[in-house]
Amino acid sequence: MTVTDQSPSAKGSGASATEAFRASRSRHADTGVSSERVSTVVQAVLDGVHAAIRDHKVSYDEFQAAKQWLIEVGEGGEWPLFLDVFVEHTVEEVAAESQHGTKGSILGPYYLPDQPKLPSVARLPMRPDEPGTPLVFTGQVRDLDGNPVAGAELDIWHADNDGYYSGFAPHLPDGNLRGVVVTDGEGRFEISTVQPAPYQIPTDGPTGKLITAAGWHPWRPAHLHLIVRASGHRPITTQLYFQGGEWLDSDVAKATKPELVLDPREQPDGSLRSEYDFVLERA
Repeated sequence: MTVTDQSPSAKGSGASATEAFRASRSRHADTGVSSERVSTVVQAVLDGVHAAIRDHKVSYDEFQAAKQWLIEVGEGGEWPLFLDVFVEHTVEEVAAESQHGTKGSILGPYYLPDQPKLPSVARLPMRPDEPGTPLVFTGQVRDLDGNPVAGAELDIWHADNDGYYSGFAPHLPDGNLRGVVVTDGEGRFEISTVQPAPYQIPTDGPTGKLITAAGWHPWRPAHLHLIVRASGHRPITTQLYFQGGEWLDSDVAKATKPELVLDPREQPDGSLRSEYDFVLERA
């Protein structure tokens, strides 16, 4: 990932992710969770923590260091980043057990709602001199019976050629490489954009300190984010990766799946073209 003087800090990215999460949650009324369910899940989490402390003989110094780290994660607004990178993939795996159709993946911390709607053949908003290899992404949205889903929405966003997301990097214009593409009468779409780059999650904050202390790497493979939705159908949140991409087999967020890997074809002009069809189930 290219480093510039305008690179987003962990604190800045964390604050943006926290604000975006709160704005998203405010749109949804709480469905309510029973006290029994809260007790069951929270007790299970605590039991796991207690077991780790006992099994690994955690000392008071280590406990105090963990407490300080938890405080720093909150103060830096990094809880969305930490949870989305290290926890969400398991939540998604549980959700996938009852979902049919296209494979899902994690939402991640960089989603921003209310992006402009675009026609079925569209170019994502980008800078006039947007760097990167041009990519045309095409496909069709169908239901489980193979019928096309007209008017389906593909809410798509991704990092730029340097691994930065608009809304989380101060040097990028708002809405860069983000949009909601609406399929045509046959459920088809054609999206012109640029191939995203792999990127490392912000490492100058407490999440980065944990990664360094554990000897892990902070990299995610290049990918497209999508939420595919249509009236009367269950929405799919997913990510699409690129064959042969760096970090594909060691994603720090553990979110890659073989079914979600694209194999773009190089065109005579040097651009890339890739196809992928989405299958939605009825709600």
